[in-house]
Order: sequence, then structure tokens, then C-alpha cells
Amino acid sequence: MDPVRNPYAPGAGQRPPELAGRDRELQQFEVVLERVARGRPERSMVITGLRGVGKTVLLNTFKSMAMQRLWGTGKIEARPDRSIRRPVAAALHMAIRELSPRHRAPERIEEFLGVLKAFAMRDASAAKGTSHWSPGIDVPAARGRADSGDLEIDLTELFVDAAAVATDLGVGIALFIDEMQDVQVEDVSALCAACHELSQSGGPLIVVGAGLPHLPGVLSASKSYSERLFRYARIDRLDREAADLALIAPAQGEGVEFTQEALDALYQAADGYPYFVQAYGKVAWDLALRSPITADDVKVSAPEAEEELAVGFFGSRYERATPAERDYMHAIASIGDEPVATAEVAELLGRKPSSLSPARDSLIKKGLIYSAERGLIAFTVPHFGKFLRSQPI
Repeated sequence: MDPVRNPYAPGAGQRPPELAGRDRELQQFEVVLERVARGRPERSMVITGLRGVGKTVLLNTFKSMAMQRLWGTGKIEARPDRSIRRPVAAALHMAIRELSPRHRAPERIEEFLGVLKAFAMRDASAAKGTSHWSPGIDVPAARGRADSGDLEIDLTELFVDAAAVATDLGVGIALFIDEMQDVQVEDVSALCAACHELSQSGGPLIVVGAGLPHLPGVLSASKSYSERLFRYARIDRLDREAADLALIAPAQGEGVEFTQEALDALYQAADGYPYFVQAYGKVAWDLALRSPITADDVKVSAPEAEEELAVGFFGSRYERATPAERDYMHAIASIGDEPVATAEVAELLGRKPSSLSPARDSLIKKGLIYSAERGLIAFTVPHFGKFLRSQPI
């Protein structure tokens, strides 16, 4: 069939043509937006899940929903090797730029931009001689506000001031943070403290984060009250009905159908994971001769889809690991696909658990495994164990 008309989109963070199975999360965020708009107290929101379940897609959809309500929005992607000070400054700058044309008091906008500039200039990680750095803001930096150098104090003051600007317009500001588990430990504490202050003052600024399954534990370890500070939404694989809808709806728009046997085969292959659904659907479409797409089409196309996943989805991550880290991952995979005990991995490798800590910690930092709970570890990527068992040790 015509590959140009292929509707499926297996890309990183790329929205599929049919966002199936996420109605509950969309409704939850709609409630958050509505409550904030009405001045009701509301918690910030955190989405968690494995790689490939659509966290970034959902985060981007939330951002679009906020923009449709004329909110100010900004988005960052956290990295373990940098502070969030500059990225947050840039994101809030973008949010205020979205709001400023509608504000009737330009001096209020300039006043906030002065605070924002002062906040950005206090980045301790900036190279020597670059302390004058600013995010392209043509106003003098304010003094005595969000410029103490203590991120917890500065971020709280910045959020409060940003929320005040949004209040003037009767709207809100939403800061979206992808890969939130990679926010540095001290920055997580500052972020939680700033959100805590907003929750008490009722300021219309929310933080919406997305991260791996252990993110709630990261937040809780930073501030004990974080369990009550955020609304948590765990997303997982799609059920059968949603997975079928993700395939059927886009195809119907192009006048193409699937046989029931083809849908059965595709669900078995993709196991309900949204990224895999798109990957197998795309190749099945490209290799099918005509509509309807059949189980034989899926059988012929599955090896090509698996090869593409092996290179782009699994292989790219595997290549980032050192030999010692690969040995550790192979040991996990040989035990099974469920979370495994670190002591069991050490026993299999004939090593003391303490001697394997560097490899385990490095894999966690690289986002390849996560600590499901104390003493247990698991892969962040679905079917990664199956992939490793097919690789030579």
C-alpha cells in the first residue's frame, strides 16, 4: 500500500494519529485546569511509566490543552548533569511572552522580567566570567528578589511572582518537565518547596512532570510532603480495546481495514505498548499489498519491525552501556522480566552486591534500569530483557 499515506508514527514523543487509552489522564488534567481557572486549590501533576508508553506525548497534549485555555506555558527536559535554573528561566520567559500581549500593565511584565533575569544570572554552574549571562531580556535585573543564590528561595519567589502575573489575567501558568527523574537531588528539593508554597498561597501556577516509575520515590526522598503535593498518574500498556482503536481509527481515515486475525497478531507482537503498536502497524501497512491487512501481512512484516526496534529502540540504549554494565543487564534478563532482587543478580554473577553498586548506579543514571522498590531493580524499557536474551554475551 502507499507508504506516503501510512498514518502510523513510531517516533520519540511524536503524537500518534489516535491517542487511545488515555481518556482518564486527559480528564484528570482537564479538571486541574478548570479548578485552577476558578481559583480552587489544586495539586501539580506527575505522570510516570516505562519508556515507550507515551509519557512525552501526554505531556505535550497537556501543554496544548493549557494553551487552548490561553495559559502561559513552558517546557523543559531535565538532564542529570545540569541545574534546572537556566532551563526554568527560559521556560517561564516563554510563558510570560505568551501572556504579555494581553496584559494591560506593561510595567508589571517588565518588573517580572527583571526578577526572571536576576534569577537566571545566579546560575552557579555558569562558567567563570559568564555570570552576566541573561536570557535575552532587555530590562535591568532586579535586586533582592529571586537572586539569593539559594535555588529553593529563588525558585519559590520566582514562581510566586509568575503566578501573580497570571492572576492579573485570570489565567494560569503551566511548567512542563520531561524526564523529571533526572532533576538533580538538590533541585528536586527546591522544586518541591516552590510547589508547596504555591499550593498554600493558591497561586495559579502548576508544575506537570513526566518520568520513569521511580519518580515518586525520588520526590518523596527529597520532601516527605511530596506525596501530598502532586497528583500522580501511572500510565502503562494499552488494553486490547485501546490498542485496536490506535490501529483501526487512523486506517479507517485512509479507507483501510484490518482483519480480526491481523489485530490479534499485532496485539500479541506489540503487547499493548503504544510505541510498539505504532512500530508494528507502520511496517505492516508498508508491506501489505492491499486492504484489508491480514495476519499473513503481519507475519511477513514482524521481522522487519523487530529489526528496526532492535537497532533504534533497544540497540541505541544497549550501546550506551559499558561491558560491566552489559554483564549486569544480561544477568537481570536471564533471571526474568519482572523486577529482580539485586542480591540475586550478584549471586548469579558470583560477586558481592557492594562490588556491583557502581554498575547498578550508573545504569540507573543512564535511565536503563530503575529501582522498583528497595532491593529490587527492573528495566525501564519494556521487552528489554527479551532483546538481551537474543544478544550474544
